[in-house]
Amino acid sequence: MRKLFIAMSVLLGLTQMGYGQSSYELSLNAKKLGAPIQSTMYGLFFEDINFAADGGLYAEMVKNRSFDFPQNLLGWYTFGKVEVMKDSPLFENNPTYLKLSASGHDHKHTGIENEGFRGMGFKKDETYRFSVWAKTVESNSPQKINVQFLDSKNDVIASQDLEITSNEWKKYEVVLTPKKTDEKGRLRIFFLTKGNIYLDHVSVFPTDTWKGRENGLRKDLAQALSDINPGVFRFPGGCIVEGTDLDTRYDWKKSVGPVENRPLNENRWHYTFKNRFFPDYFQTYGLGFYEYFLLSEDMGAEPLPVINVGLSCQYQNKKEECHIPVNALDEYIQDALDLIEFANGPADTKWGKLRADMGHPAPFNLKYLGVGNEQWGHEYVDRLAVFMKAIRAKYPEIKIIGSSGPGPDGKEFDYLWPEMKKLKADLVDEHYYRDPKWFLNNAGRYDNYDRKGPAVFAGEYACHDHSTGKQNSFRSALCEAAFMTGLERNADIVHMCTYAPLFAHVDGWQWRPDMIWFDNLRMMKTPNYYVQQLYGHNVGTNVASLTWNKEPLKGQDGLYASAVYDKNTKAYIIKVANTSTETKDIKVNINGLNKKVTPKMGECVKMHAGEMSAVNTLDSPNNIIPQKTTATLNGNQVSISIEGEAFGVYQVICE
Repeated sequence: MRKLFIAMSVLLGLTQMGYGQSSYELSLNAKKLGAPIQSTMYGLFFEDINFAADGGLYAEMVKNRSFDFPQNLLGWYTFGKVEVMKDSPLFENNPTYLKLSASGHDHKHTGIENEGFRGMGFKKDETYRFSVWAKTVESNSPQKINVQFLDSKNDVIASQDLEITSNEWKKYEVVLTPKKTDEKGRLRIFFLTKGNIYLDHVSVFPTDTWKGRENGLRKDLAQALSDINPGVFRFPGGCIVEGTDLDTRYDWKKSVGPVENRPLNENRWHYTFKNRFFPDYFQTYGLGFYEYFLLSEDMGAEPLPVINVGLSCQYQNKKEECHIPVNALDEYIQDALDLIEFANGPADTKWGKLRADMGHPAPFNLKYLGVGNEQWGHEYVDRLAVFMKAIRAKYPEIKIIGSSGPGPDGKEFDYLWPEMKKLKADLVDEHYYRDPKWFLNNAGRYDNYDRKGPAVFAGEYACHDHSTGKQNSFRSALCEAAFMTGLERNADIVHMCTYAPLFAHVDGWQWRPDMIWFDNLRMMKTPNYYVQQLYGHNVGTNVASLTWNKEPLKGQDGLYASAVYDKNTKAYIIKVANTSTETKDIKVNINGLNKKVTPKMGECVKMHAGEMSAVNTLDSPNNIIPQKTTATLNGNQVSISIEGEAFGVYQVICE
């Protein structure tokens, strides 16, 4: 009898606390606004992994267009008389070019063919710009080539002749229109005349790029980024900032200026995984820092470049001699200072002039700079201190972001945070790739962070659902949505967060999950993308206090919730993630509203899937997308019914 009494008492206590019930009454404090939310709160992180740049966002369709891969003809097939030349290059940083000569037989042809990035994606009746730098050789007579687009069956779907008229290097262009759509097409060039020609920098771009720019971005992928409404855009990585070694680090100065003269760089990711190895993965720097700044501006996002701190990748380089000594960092520091001048300097400065010459006289208004990527240990702290001293002296207005190491806890994390405080970093970059349980258990991670130190930049994170082989499952997206209520609730200390990685080619990926998957013609937005988009479009201007039994809702009975107020739309926005399997009936009392205000429901959206393991695919990209839902309003009380395993966003307009 005593055991029964104790059990009944415990059950009664749980019921009084609200646990185990399916109806919840929350309080939203409208009397006092909470902390301001930074415009940079939700953003994007770009790294050239999974063929995200060349073969992805960068719209160039020709692989190894300047013949400067270590295997000069990698990606190319040749026939007839074709010679690889280097003795008299047009471009200093891309010294290789080809000589095409007549075969000497009417029925033998000379020419070249390019396979593209796992093929070339052509769309029927769209237009594509073919360009090449060329000149005639040993003759003043015009020479002619025939440019063809082929489909995957080797049929010609577009063809155009082009005449090479000068014995001086010159750029030639022609526009072709395929008569058929094909994802796995190729480019073929025939040499038609009797003489000799040199060819270099062979290129094919769709004319319909993002913002219509030559040397532009793939329109659908760039538009998908812009549609998130990002407040910050971090680039160019990631581990490629460090390189496999310092010789292959990302050097921003090599990524600007005339695109034909930007040198090739190895991609650190083609070495990393033997089971996902891609020896043809390089960086042409065609998508460089100028283009990254332009994209930031196009999207209305603050640019956040990350620079090398004198350390190569510490995972791959364990010895001190692999890094630049602390007393020999002058070149690297000058690179950082010159980058700020490139972004912000007047057009009469050296680097500001280069930006203006490239087409952007106005400054890019850079405010943030990441110094080092995912470094750790005293090696990083010692170098960061030297960088910070130099940057603060010349550009005190720039906010500097330091690293907390490769993980969200542990020895390196515990060492670095106090060091970042000592150095007075403006923000500290935290990374976490963890399983669903970690994300759910850490929704209160920032509730007790020190508010007097640096702010937090959640610079790389993604929920890794191992039960689905780390696919972009709805489970992973829901856990991220739940975790992000904690980021939002703590926006006074969390100033930025960016999911990672961003892109992956379905035929050329090394890492997953990834936010957007694509092939040569199509793309697929994952459930994780839509969670980021819902947060990005419902940022608000201030945190609003939302509590249950005077406590934040951060996992009780599987529920997670946060709220913001938007001064611009005069709306409260409530976000709820229900990770339990049961439908939850939630009432939100908006307390402290001005009596003259009559609330009304605004847009309400939910995400839900029949199976937690469900995913979107290229063939079925709309399996899991946000859908309109409803909530009811009775006076100042909002009634929400949210299914099990769902995420909802509810706007209440209070004009």
